[in-house]
Amino acid sequence: MTVGALARRTGMSAKAIREFEGLGLIYSAGRSEANYRLFDESAIWCVHMIRSLRSLGLTIKEIRQLAAVYLDRPDEPIGPQLAALLERAEQRIEQRRAELDLVQERIRDFRAANSAALAGRSQLAGGDPRRKHAA
Repeated sequence: MTVGALARRTGMSAKAIREFEGLGLIYSAGRSEANYRLFDESAIWCVHMIRSLRSLGLTIKEIRQLAAVYLDRPDEPIGPQLAALLERAEQRIEQRRAELDLVQERIRDFRAANSAALAGRSQLAGGDPRRKHAA
C-alpha cells in the first residue's frame, strides 16, 4: 500500500507517516515502479503501536529507544524496558501536575488581591499606564 493508503487505513497523516519512516519507526516495503513508498500490513501495526505508546505519554525519543531494543534484542522481553519508560512518563505527568498546581495557586492569589479590579471597580495593582498619559 502507498503512503496515502496507509494514511487512510490508520487515520494518521501522510506527513506523519513519512516522518516516522524517516525516524525508523515505520518500515517501507520498498518502492513502486513509479517510485512511491510501499508499505505492508506491519506498517499498520507500527502506526497503532506508535499511537498507543504516545497516548501513554511516551515521547518519540522513548519510542525510538524501545523500538531499538525490540529490534536489536529479539530474544529479550520488551516488558521491563516498557515498564521503565512508563515510569518516566508518569514522573513527567506528576511534575507537570505540580507545575500546574502552582500556576493555579498564583491565579487564585491574583484574583484575591485584585478582586475589585477584576470586577471593574478599580484598577489593577500597579495602576494602568494608559491613565498616566491621559492626566
